[in-house]
Amino acid sequence: MAGETTVTDNPYGIEALWTQSDYVGKGVFVILITMSLWSWLVMINKWLDQRMLRRVAAEAEKSFFSAGSLQEGIGKLKGKANPFRDIAQDGLSAMEHHRKNAGRDVTGNIELADWVASHIDKRTTMLQSSLQSGMVVLASVGATSPFVGLFGTVWGIYHALISISIAGQASLDKVAGPIGEALIMTAMGLAVAVPAVLGFNGLLRGNKALMERANYFAHDVQASLLSGSRVPGK
Repeated sequence: MAGETTVTDNPYGIEALWTQSDYVGKGVFVILITMSLWSWLVMINKWLDQRMLRRVAAEAEKSFFSAGSLQEGIGKLKGKANPFRDIAQDGLSAMEHHRKNAGRDVTGNIELADWVASHIDKRTTMLQSSLQSGMVVLASVGATSPFVGLFGTVWGIYHALISISIAGQASLDKVAGPIGEALIMTAMGLAVAVPAVLGFNGLLRGNKALMERANYFAHDVQASLLSGSRVPGK
């Protein structure tokens, strides 16, 4: 009938790649999809964590040093997981412990400044480790997924050569499928790697900015504990 459009399935698309490829080709396809989903999951979770920490940092910088006392300032830092509150609380607890036990145990052999600094540094190091968690996934995906795609490409070309050998001639219908599979694998490897690399760089920059804010806050807390006066908020 005039005006009707005939729709034909694409014999060289993603669906054809899955149905026509062997176990090796399917395995490469599944690996790339898994790497992509894993990297996106890490990037989304890390971005949400960074957004929460930026909000917590802003609250700490605004509210903590405007309080009447360190205890009151710690009480203003809300949230179930608040590393800035933990930094201040660890510093205050270390100072109280040192003053109470200076003449009773080995604590007295350590200067108050060093004792407080060690506890605050431990907490900031824990924050740094938390920020770095998952980053190795993005680095690994960004570095290895192009090679996984390249392996799929080589495997597709290998099948194209077999098709040519069996047919005795390099006709387009014999090699289009395997060559298409090879090109799709190449494109998938790049499509997995590029977001992972960009996400890694963006998150790394965010982690650096957060650690700078945490270190500034930790230094101010330490100075406040040792000097007995609060450092004005910035």
